[in-house]
Amino acid sequence: MMSEISHLFSPMTLRGLTVRNRIWLPPMDTYSVYAQDGKPTPFHYQHYVSRALGGFGLVITESTAVSPEGRISPCDVGLWNDDQIAAWQWIVEDIKKTGAKVAVQLNHAGRKASTGSFSLGHIQGNVPEDEGGWQPVGPSDQPFGKCVAPSVLSVDDIHGIVNDFRDAAGRAVAAGFEAIEIHAAHGYLITQFLDPLVNNRRDEYGGSLENRMLFGTQVIDAIRGVIPESMPLLVRVSATDWAAGGWNLEQTIEFAKVAKAHGVDLVDVSTGGIVSGVSIPAKPNYQVPFSAAIRAQVQIPTTAVGLITKPKQAERIVHKGQADAVEIGRAALRDPYWPLRAAHKLGLDKHEAPYPDQYIRGAFGTER
Repeated sequence: MMSEISHLFSPMTLRGLTVRNRIWLPPMDTYSVYAQDGKPTPFHYQHYVSRALGGFGLVITESTAVSPEGRISPCDVGLWNDDQIAAWQWIVEDIKKTGAKVAVQLNHAGRKASTGSFSLGHIQGNVPEDEGGWQPVGPSDQPFGKCVAPSVLSVDDIHGIVNDFRDAAGRAVAAGFEAIEIHAAHGYLITQFLDPLVNNRRDEYGGSLENRMLFGTQVIDAIRGVIPESMPLLVRVSATDWAAGGWNLEQTIEFAKVAKAHGVDLVDVSTGGIVSGVSIPAKPNYQVPFSAAIRAQVQIPTTAVGLITKPKQAERIVHKGQADAVEIGRAALRDPYWPLRAAHKLGLDKHEAPYPDQYIRGAFGTER
């Protein structure tokens, strides 16, 4: 029997999925599909399985495009065709063998698509067509920063993208993923519809908050309709765009209420990335109050992310009820075994920590 088990290492259940702890790996783009075919590679296997062996409870894979045009970068992963299913299966299967659970984040980048990365260059700009780029799309024709102006989506185009999300979700189920996260944060397409500074449409997808939420709600309904009832559905939000007159916590709470009513089980809370040129007051725990507010006012589980780097810091967030789980991002890039190190720091016996059997003899704190 576990003695003085920490809140951070207690299990958590969403629908039919029980996750072994509250330390989750957030989706972080790696821009490493050099063939530009959307298929994850041995690099992605190494990246994700090593974190699963390191003790993370839920591994959320990086932004996975629902169409070729929905990629952030030409080097993004995807689930827009059936050939990509098998490329994911071996990664998903071996994550699950470690005792971790695995979710996929589905996304369409909208006006922030076809942008550069370390692997291609063109940082903060668009990739030329002769290097694999394409014309981005959006709810309106406003560009992001120095990027090109997007083509405006028609209503039929919007319906087609909703179907792309639905079809990608079906492929995710076939690949063995255990949960799905919808990317409605960081200025990608769903966020572009939500934000009044970006969306200036005059049809049913623009104007009022209800109208601006319509696209996101349709995506939720489409995915919920094709995945098992027992499968959790998560949505990642930017709780504010940090700009006057733009998207804010109050609107996020209303969106979260609607999302919950349509079958979303958890809100993954982040901020920013929607409009360019804003000042973000980044410091430890700077996004935690947003997670706490959504959790309290919507009565829905949330996660917190952003400059959470220390075990006791993460433990306090969960213990105080500010979030149900914490996501360790950049710190996990430095240390794939962050959860195992955290267990030692929090005083857990090595048999209470999520060590693989093969690694337990080298547990933190052993003398030899």
